[in-house]
Amino acid sequence: MPFNPQFFDSKTRARSGFLKTAHSKVRTPCFLPVETKAAAKFVSQEELQAMGFECFISNALLLHFKPGLAVIEKAGGLHKFLNWGKSIFTDSGGFQVIDENFLISINDKQALFRDPFSGRKEFLTPEKAIHIQNSLDSDVIMCLDDQPHHFGRTKNSIAQATSRTLKWAERCKKAHSNPKQLIFGIAQGGLHFDLRKKAIEELLEIDFDGIAIGGFGIGEGNYGMMRVVEKCAPLIPDSKPVYLMGIGSPSELVNAVSAGVDFFDSCFPTKVGRHGGVFTSKGLLRLERTSFAQDFKPLDSECSCFVCKNYSRAYLHHLFKLKEPSGLRYLSHHNLHFLQNLMQECRTAIKESGFVAFKKEFFKNYSNPN
Repeated sequence: MPFNPQFFDSKTRARSGFLKTAHSKVRTPCFLPVETKAAAKFVSQEELQAMGFECFISNALLLHFKPGLAVIEKAGGLHKFLNWGKSIFTDSGGFQVIDENFLISINDKQALFRDPFSGRKEFLTPEKAIHIQNSLDSDVIMCLDDQPHHFGRTKNSIAQATSRTLKWAERCKKAHSNPKQLIFGIAQGGLHFDLRKKAIEELLEIDFDGIAIGGFGIGEGNYGMMRVVEKCAPLIPDSKPVYLMGIGSPSELVNAVSAGVDFFDSCFPTKVGRHGGVFTSKGLLRLERTSFAQDFKPLDSECSCFVCKNYSRAYLHHLFKLKEPSGLRYLSHHNLHFLQNLMQECRTAIKESGFVAFKKEFFKNYSNPN
């Protein structure tokens, strides 16, 4: 089996192990930086590798639009195109369903999208979504899903999107033709556990390599999300990795690891960094505040990243207020480094049977304001 959870915490559902892909072994639990267009915002591939990241996720639909499959195939595949020798996840484009700048219409057969680069319209079927990802030759590919927005949606409409996602999952599995790639199904259902449960049961019947819990990270609230995740994760066998999509705050990650989640992704660490938000061991620091103008301490005295080793809060506050690109780069780098280090700390705590104590200490410190 490609997924091997080697260590289990005795008092929670936390586990640690690895996922073997065609290009590398990925240690879990694991956070995936988002490289939507094959590049992380303000952070280079070399930096990600130096931080210890073993995989990231890109958006297959947007790469299909630009630069196009012909260019990437001519380069020898996505790995060679962006010079990355480890694992790559690709998403199908399901997240664009909730973006009115992309989606024009959707039905059980297909979704109609607008190419944001050319303005032309293009249909995306489950089969085409899989063909695109097969051609990219990424390591883990995601089924095309209909992601329902929680706000203003009735349970019936969310149930309809969940049912459509399951129908598409069957079509995606049948269309999948690259044996080197793992394929994950996505369970939708909003905050309704009965819909989530039905989705997971059907995805397990189809027999995907992993199960993703999708549709979160869009304002549903931490409590509602965790209530669903804590109920859903036990439904998935230990032989299948669990992927909570779109989640990237430190507290959410630790809670979800405790619930049995193995993979995460989110643009949140770089996005919040570009707005002056900084992850620290004591909580979220808002660098835009004038109180940091003469604060010559590092962002986080417990952090080993090059930003904390070389620059003060005062200097980084200065760069941020001037909107200097280097400042945005430094804050993005630090936040990603923080999450990578947090995942390593989780893995170590699980392996040493100390995850409960680690979690307690983390929240004791992280709740304190800077």
